[in-house]
Amino acid sequence: MDHTEFNDRVDNLSRGSYAGLPIAAVPDEEDTEIPAAGGTAWRLSVETYDAEETFAEQFARFLEKVDASAVKAIIIGEWEDAYEESSAMIVRLLADNAHRLPELRSIFLGAMEGEECEISWIQQGDVTPLLEEFPLLERLEVRGGSGLELRPVRHEALKVLRFESGGLPAGVVRTVGESEFPALEYLEVWLGVEQYGGDARVADLREILAGERLPSLRHLGLQDSEAQDEIAAAVASAPVVARLESLSLSMGMLTDAGAEALLSGQPLTHLKRLDLHHHYLSDTMMKRVRETLPGVEIDLSDQEDIDNDWRYVAVAE
Repeated sequence: MDHTEFNDRVDNLSRGSYAGLPIAAVPDEEDTEIPAAGGTAWRLSVETYDAEETFAEQFARFLEKVDASAVKAIIIGEWEDAYEESSAMIVRLLADNAHRLPELRSIFLGAMEGEECEISWIQQGDVTPLLEEFPLLERLEVRGGSGLELRPVRHEALKVLRFESGGLPAGVVRTVGESEFPALEYLEVWLGVEQYGGDARVADLREILAGERLPSLRHLGLQDSEAQDEIAAAVASAPVVARLESLSLSMGMLTDAGAEALLSGQPLTHLKRLDLHHHYLSDTMMKRVRETLPGVEIDLSDQEDIDNDWRYVAVAE
């Protein structure tokens, strides 16, 4: 699986491609030239502030204008008052119409950029129904951690699971580890900061790091954390690492102490890629990382000021 499209830009996915398909907005009532339903990533979005059209109205138009039975990818952008109204209605609309979307394989929920709604303001809810009602779903990405919930679930088909947040609830982190995802290849979580709800501790990662319910995992991203050093130390002895092809401990407050713990643990020479971008490593430690892992593609970009007492993660508010 090609994972190069995943990044930390936090854009609104209003152009370009998603899941390998060109992105298009929902057709207007008068539109007659409509892209092929199965060859398009459909983006549904209304204004967060003073919306002239409700999301429910746009969703109804989507089902009317597009052959829903062929749709493979859906991007959910803004919904009205997303800073105070949760995504529960969105999730319910999708789940209730799952029978009309039999080919749906990819969902991105909350593709908003900061000017539309800051990531820490996005109000989410229980996203479990998306996994329960779409048993063939292969890719689920959720932006925003406020109010986010996930219940333990078994899903046979999911290959990609990503949570982008400035503060991911500990309960969600634990539930990911408690769920059974036999096909999951790519797992990425932005843990964020406690100020914005990121209350997960290293202990909450225990089941993920054990990897017993993630037999197909090839990429693990535990990112954007205030406790990046402690996470690196835990990863150093984690059973799941042996089966990985790539590992990301990027976007957080990783220092020489965390890198030292990582390099002192189990061998990482089997990795194809190690992503540590946005870090607080010294030049000396950066050199050591490269010399210790000569055959690994390593991203050490975005070196932050190690002499600055005020440190920050890449994505918070």
